[in-house]
Amino acid sequence: MGNSFPDELADEARARRGSLRLSQRELAELAGVSERFVRFVEQGKRTVQLDSLLALLDTLGLELRVQTRTSAAARALAGPRAGSELRDGPEARP
Repeated sequence: MGNSFPDELADEARARRGSLRLSQRELAELAGVSERFVRFVEQGKRTVQLDSLLALLDTLGLELRVQTRTSAAARALAGPRAGSELRDGPEARP
């Protein structure tokens, strides 16, 4: 199994901070968060404040995106009706 989301986020944030040649302290000051918070993100801590995370990512020039899953498992979770709505469009609902 691949890296978890927090681990991927940690890797991206750390790499971007490095490419910008910022220390954790400098990044924290620019983002308006604590240096401890920057460490938590870069360590892949599983629970962080979303508003602080978004401020940190914005400062790094990164963004967090939410996308619809397209895997078979996600389609199965959506149920059989979801597939027909995608094919027929929202106007086809009864």
